[in-house]
Amino acid sequence: MRETDFVSGFARGLKVIEAFGETRQRLSIAEAAKLTGLDRATVRRSLLTLAELGYADYDGKFFTLTPKILRLGHAYLAATPLPALLQPHLDLLSEKAGQSASASVLDGTDIVYIARAAQRRVMSINLTPGSRLPAYCASMGRVLLAALAENEARAILARSELRKNTPNTRIDPDELITEFRRVRAEGYAIIDQELEIGLCSIAVPIDNDRGETVAAINIGTPAALVPAAEMKERYLPLLRETQAALRPLLRR
Repeated sequence: MRETDFVSGFARGLKVIEAFGETRQRLSIAEAAKLTGLDRATVRRSLLTLAELGYADYDGKFFTLTPKILRLGHAYLAATPLPALLQPHLDLLSEKAGQSASASVLDGTDIVYIARAAQRRVMSINLTPGSRLPAYCASMGRVLLAALAENEARAILARSELRKNTPNTRIDPDELITEFRRVRAEGYAIIDQELEIGLCSIAVPIDNDRGETVAAINIGTPAALVPAAEMKERYLPLLRETQAALRPLLRR
């Protein structure tokens, strides 16, 4: 892309929107500037523009996003057939397993949930389409990273904030690359309380009819009910069934 084609003001506005999150629902100009690394004047203009267009509310000190912001995410979901195609299969998978099932895609260093069938809440955060989690310590993230060329996976790890969410979290890049090789060879990833204590999950890739990985699906369970050691035997056959049913439907 040519430098003259890049709209820097638009890019800064998107960065300001991304500063909001589940734990950052109300932001002052100073807080948003600190989170984005942008100067206060730029952040102020971006936030006031969002407020003027109806994408944010402003009480004189704090800005909050309005429901209108959902139009931006809905545009992706409406224009992309993948979530609609996956949802009924996730619903069936969740019903058979008696556990929550999800689908995600890779976006930078994160996975983004694009569909979900929830039996019960298994994490402290509420996961819905649009939710993001770090790829390196999520079962679907490891499946998606394993599908990349090793140098690409290493580059993503280098950009990731590798931190120990729990004592079980693996953060050594070489150890993670070794795990990606195993995931690639065996076709599934299991997470044993690496994202959050009490949560286990198992994931497989979803490939199109050319064998290209386009998404990942998983089943998540409370570790107290189903320990990680039992995940493969209990849920991998169900995930494989869903994987096989979806492949001929995903044509490039």
